[in-house]
Amino acid sequence: MIKIFRIGVFAVYCTSVAFGQARRSNEDESRVGQYTLPDVLKCADGTTVTTVADWTGKRRAEVMRLFEEHVYGKTPATPKLDAKVLSERKDALGGIATRRIVRLKMKEKPAWDGIDVMIYIPNGAKKPVPAFVGLSFGGNHAVSPDIDVPISDRWMRPTQDDTVRNSRATVRSRGKESHRWPLEMILKRGYAVVTAYYGDIEPDHTLGWKDGVRGALAEKGADTVWKDGEWGAIGAWAWGLSRMLDYAETVDAIDAKHCSVIGHSRLGKTSLWAGAQDERFAMVVSNDSGEGGAAIMRRDFGETTKIITTVFPHWFTPTYARYSDKAGDCPVDQHMLISLMAPRPVCIASAEEDLWADPKGEFLSGLNAQPVYDLFGLKGVGVKHQPAVNTPVGDVVRYHMRTGKHDVTDFDWQRYLDAADAHLKK
Repeated sequence: MIKIFRIGVFAVYCTSVAFGQARRSNEDESRVGQYTLPDVLKCADGTTVTTVADWTGKRRAEVMRLFEEHVYGKTPATPKLDAKVLSERKDALGGIATRRIVRLKMKEKPAWDGIDVMIYIPNGAKKPVPAFVGLSFGGNHAVSPDIDVPISDRWMRPTQDDTVRNSRATVRSRGKESHRWPLEMILKRGYAVVTAYYGDIEPDHTLGWKDGVRGALAEKGADTVWKDGEWGAIGAWAWGLSRMLDYAETVDAIDAKHCSVIGHSRLGKTSLWAGAQDERFAMVVSNDSGEGGAAIMRRDFGETTKIITTVFPHWFTPTYARYSDKAGDCPVDQHMLISLMAPRPVCIASAEEDLWADPKGEFLSGLNAQPVYDLFGLKGVGVKHQPAVNTPVGDVVRYHMRTGKHDVTDFDWQRYLDAADAHLKK
């Protein structure tokens, strides 16, 4: 009880800090100052990338190291996960899908509870289908409308309603996130879904590492201070996405060579970092990921580096907080993160009312990743200025800003499915 109380107090404190910082944040485009983005094609030794070989053989690895050292931390080598099928139902969602729930665990680290992965595969497919791989905020039972999906018993972030009580999900949370995961739409378009609760990998609070994979692997003591360059929670969640893809590769009904990684908000930051590290993901989707995700950090618009590292210091490697008041000193910016996906397709989405996530900054990351996509002869967003609301643009790099607030909607999913149809289906 003491542990839960302390976490609850911390959550209240963080919320108060966030509201206070939000009142002081800039949401006026005319107040965005001048800034210079790091040159994604300029190597550490001063030479300029001019060919695909220069990028793949030299500069890409440099950019990866910079993000490891300054933003997300380095993901350590890990043991292979074992899979245990917990349940399988061949008539899920009214008969249109087969649903399997699998627990992934490390034999060498039995104290870590593992990841409960839920997979939906469309019935009747004549060949293996691509999949969307992503994490949820509320657990598998919150994603699925099927009432026989077990309610997660893991730690949950506090909510304003009665869907979480004493940091545990209640029955009222069942199906709460189903609008963000339109399973029937995705399945009928010919795609599988591979999802899990992000808190299975690491609970989302400053001490969550103790019960998460970071603690299991590091075996750090109670007085641990995470050092510069060591991975944060975003790195841990991204690691989990790769382990989910590992399992998808063993499922005959899934075309694992054409899977997309997808995430919203903090999990959109996670999907980008997962896609950067793991080139097996054939497409990367960032939905309203904002600061530390797709938005340019140097713009000082909406949520800033100072705000995010104050309220959520556990998400990043400690180095990132050094740039709270001096973003211009950071050797990377988020257009370079988008560049790490090349030549794979990337979808970047914003919401018109979500100024906190800086929609224009998200667009500019996609736009300024173009020099790397040019090396491959690929078309990116295709326009120089942020498009109008509900006007999707782009080809291999796609961008849209829809009406509405910070969320995932059917409009967003239709864009992602269109992109997958264009680039992933055989």
